[in-house]
Amino acid sequence: MGALDYVSDLFSFPRSNSSIKKLKKRKQLQTVEIKVRMDCEGCERKVKKAVEGMKGLTHVDVDRKQQKLTVVGYVDANKVLRRVRWRTGKMAEIWPYVPYSVVYHPYAPGAYDKKAPPGYVRNVVDPWSSLARASSTEERFSTAFSDDNPNACAII
Repeated sequence: MGALDYVSDLFSFPRSNSSIKKLKKRKQLQTVEIKVRMDCEGCERKVKKAVEGMKGLTHVDVDRKQQKLTVVGYVDANKVLRRVRWRTGKMAEIWPYVPYSVVYHPYAPGAYDKKAPPGYVRNVVDPWSSLARASSTEERFSTAFSDDNPNACAII
């Protein structure tokens, strides 16, 4: 639609309700990863067929070994998730794992998961950030008597 068409549409008066154009916001291209339990080739085929007919879909990849469905396209993650649950009758969730190298403390209680695929851990917030930190006053007093501080008190 050119600039002239846009300006003429602004100043024209619609004759009926059907001539009013509704502008839809286009979805962005995104990759949606979903965890679905698949045991055999039949399950894999069933999951793939469940999402193949979706509007805006570009690419579908099913990895049975990792129990993972990857969908690329102009789709909404929640719609893909609902469609998989509805069509297959299986429990599905958004992919909860991230690569091992991304997490600061991969063996923290919330992050490490035995069921995670090799090289992956659960996507959790940093568990050490919730611990109590020393205030600046406490830190000053503790460094005043530290062996690492050259200006520390040597009365002891």
